[in-house]
Amino acid sequence: MTPVKCYPSKPEKVYFFGTCLIDMFYPEAGLDGIRLLEREGIEVIFPEDQTCCGQPAYTSGYHDEARAVAAAQLGLFPEPWPIVVPSGSCGGMMRTHFPQLFAGSDREDEAGDVASRVFELTEFLVHVCHLTLEDRGQPERVAMHTSCSARREMGLAETGPALLGQLGEVELVEQARSAECCGFGGTFAVRHPEVSAAMVDDKTQAIEAAGAEHFVTSDCGCLMNIAGRFEHQKASVKGEHIASYLWRRTS
Repeated sequence: MTPVKCYPSKPEKVYFFGTCLIDMFYPEAGLDGIRLLEREGIEVIFPEDQTCCGQPAYTSGYHDEARAVAAAQLGLFPEPWPIVVPSGSCGGMMRTHFPQLFAGSDREDEAGDVASRVFELTEFLVHVCHLTLEDRGQPERVAMHTSCSARREMGLAETGPALLGQLGEVELVEQARSAECCGFGGTFAVRHPEVSAAMVDDKTQAIEAAGAEHFVTSDCGCLMNIAGRFEHQKASVKGEHIASYLWRRTS
């Protein structure tokens, strides 16, 4: 596996940026991500004033509004510690688009500094913590869904599967549409509901066809979309954020 950037040695402390969807819908996934980091001997700092990364406004074309939201986050990480984000979508926004949003402004250097310290959770566990896992769960067939932002903006198609591959009782099955979008896409699902529904139908059918009993993802938007569709279809396949899945099977 080729790292996508230069990775530091395992630090004593990190910041944790929890994301809106974790805050509102999946708090346990955030706590499990923190637990995984703390088990590695890392002190986790959670800035309480954090809100949104600004991505919904940015991807909808409202760059001034996105800049205002993002600006409120920049001052939350004053120490030179890594910023761990349990979402490739929010991580991609912060790493890739923060510098673009503030280019030419008096906060350009600050935005660049923050962006340079952003790591998606599975990326950090693999490339910085060099995490090793001992599976304590029952045999299970699992599919991994990697979000578009994690795959294309951050280059992290392999870190989630690398962690799941360490679980001796887990058979990681390959879905036919593994590289395709689930149809969530932030505000895309709201603006184009019929297209989004068709895309997530393709995704759920591919996961079921692969024989998966469970699917995991590192992005809560994708988790909400795919798991919600499975529930609507009354299917038996359940979904989980990868942080919770790893913690549950190894603790």
